[in-house]
Amino acid sequence: MTLSDHVTTFGQDLLRRYGERVHKLAVNAGFTCPNRDGSKGIGGCTFCNNASFTPVARQAPSVPEQIAAGRAVLLKRTGARRFIAYFQAYTNTYDSVDKLATLYGQALAESDVVGLAVGTRPDCVPDAVLDLLAGYQDMGYEVWLELGLQSAHDDTLVRVNRGHDFAEYRDAVRRAHLRGLAVCTHLIIGLPGEHRGQVLETLERVLDLGVEGLKVHPLHVVKGTRLANDWRRGNYRTLSMTEYVALAADVVQRTPTDIVFHRLTATAAARLLLAPAWCAQKWTVLNAIEAELVVRKARRGQTRCGQ
Repeated sequence: MTLSDHVTTFGQDLLRRYGERVHKLAVNAGFTCPNRDGSKGIGGCTFCNNASFTPVARQAPSVPEQIAAGRAVLLKRTGARRFIAYFQAYTNTYDSVDKLATLYGQALAESDVVGLAVGTRPDCVPDAVLDLLAGYQDMGYEVWLELGLQSAHDDTLVRVNRGHDFAEYRDAVRRAHLRGLAVCTHLIIGLPGEHRGQVLETLERVLDLGVEGLKVHPLHVVKGTRLANDWRRGNYRTLSMTEYVALAADVVQRTPTDIVFHRLTATAAARLLLAPAWCAQKWTVLNAIEAELVVRKARRGQTRCGQ
């Protein structure tokens, strides 16, 4: 028995639909963020590694060069021969539509790239950008709009300096769905001040609005962040792995089976990670989630918040 026996994973969903392994290939197109450049805020989220955002990011190899390098690695590691270009770093809709069309087009020009996954913020998806993405979908490409919500609680969003609220997420999802775009929502477990009930309430509110995919991961404390300062002062306590595994299993059990999990945990670079140490052990965490679901004899989609 494997985790995919309990969870509809993105990899397994792609394998079923394409008949072969399709892998996400991360691309850094040199974007910034409105919560960093002063248009919405300065300094970014309290958990964001400020030191990692430097002019070097704008000197990254071109999109085709990154795809070529990633292709070579993934072909050797996983055997994948088809890819989804994942525009991952920072806010990947935060530029003019013409610039976005150029960058996305460079990725889709690669014959083995079957689609796009675009990571962004709920307050950075104007209609023109959604129309651009919907146009690619109409051409037959796989398109995922990945929205970083993290929490449905506005007081939490203020606490971590997100610079947007839940209403903006609701509006972004509504407009994306009007165009038939698939939405993958990012949620963080372990945000400062949040307890289990709030995590599950966030999930419930996201499910009620409708979503096609979820990314769930624990909050990392990394160097160069305001959260790191709070952690050093004893003002923030990280979750134990046991706590996280239990909450992740709760999320799985409360999520309908037709929703795809793009992620159930995440790691941070060893040179940056301060806590919790177990976040560096991706497969240990995933195996623990699987074991927890086995113990619970999890039957997904039958339990919703409040039941």
